[in-house]
Amino acid sequence: MLESRVHDLLEAPDAKLVIERAQAILADEAERRRAFREWLRDDVKAEFINGEVIMHSPVKRRHLDATKYLENLLLNFVMLNDLGVVDSEKALIGLTRNDYEPDICYWNSETAASFEDDQMEHPAPDLIVEVLSKSTTGRDRGVKFEDYAAHGVLEYWIIDPVRKSVEQYRLDEPTMAFASAATLYNDDTLEALTVPGFAIPVQAIFDKKVNIETLQKLMTKSTL
Repeated sequence: MLESRVHDLLEAPDAKLVIERAQAILADEAERRRAFREWLRDDVKAEFINGEVIMHSPVKRRHLDATKYLENLLLNFVMLNDLGVVDSEKALIGLTRNDYEPDICYWNSETAASFEDDQMEHPAPDLIVEVLSKSTTGRDRGVKFEDYAAHGVLEYWIIDPVRKSVEQYRLDEPTMAFASAATLYNDDTLEALTVPGFAIPVQAIFDKKVNIETLQKLMTKSTL
């Protein structure tokens, strides 16, 4: 896909002018990105996307609950089984051009072993989860969808707290794009592709009682 886009650009008679203009824009953008990182504080949730600082507004209760319930299960399972690291919301993911703070991230144990206490910027995770809200849906399905795949994120979940569904995408490595999603609902089971052994009922993401019951089962399973 990338090679095709480069080929199309180089076929254009004004390719050199386009490339020079793009280089100037990207150089200015890189300076603004540096300023963004210097400004960013741990009490602010913001992202740097295609040259713009995106501030995040408060979200509705159902968004908070879905994020919290899924993190509760994934974090405890990964910790109990020593599978790596799970972070929520404030882990900065630094990709080639953009800086993101996804709702939930997971890195395998090999990658996580390189993390340091003072580290702020993180590499592309194995798994990223974004919970949809009115203000983020376009980016979650647009620039983030493409950027995460282009940088080797192996698995991407998009959670819709209104429809109570999960779209599970896997990376097609030859094309570096996400393959067609499996859309799962309340009665379905979500099985992670990148977190060995992690399988939960979708309902556990949206229902507190089911979440607690699922956590108890996961903890029992982890101690066997």
